[in-house]
Amino acid sequence: MKLLTILAVSGLLCETTAGDAAPRARNPPKHGFPKLGSCYLTRVTAIEGRLRGDAVTGGSGSQVELGNGVFQVSYEMVPQIVHSRVGDRVTMCVVRLPTKCPKGDFRGVVYRTGNWRTKESWTLPNAEHNCGGA
Repeated sequence: MKLLTILAVSGLLCETTAGDAAPRARNPPKHGFPKLGSCYLTRVTAIEGRLRGDAVTGGSGSQVELGNGVFQVSYEMVPQIVHSRVGDRVTMCVVRLPTKCPKGDFRGVVYRTGNWRTKESWTLPNAEHNCGGA
């Protein structure tokens, strides 16, 4: 049975299966890249600055860790991440996949993530660099 998950305020529309209340994606994915359009229901587990130990408003950028093991990161401060709280439920959908990646390098998957509580969304990659980069 399919369920349609809609976050109308953020414009995020994606499809998940009924048993996907806590899908377990990994960063890097356990079985290769996720599929374009795949969506995951999960929760925010950490919000911090891009650099370890830096506050989310400390100037190094933003990073969010999700319960399914995926991180999203930006060199910029992302207000939608700052407005989020640990424990917030989110839906994240794969909107772009990197190409021609070396084996085992899963960096550069881009997710659009919508926060159910704030009704805000952001689109960020799972790493600071694309696969094969620095």
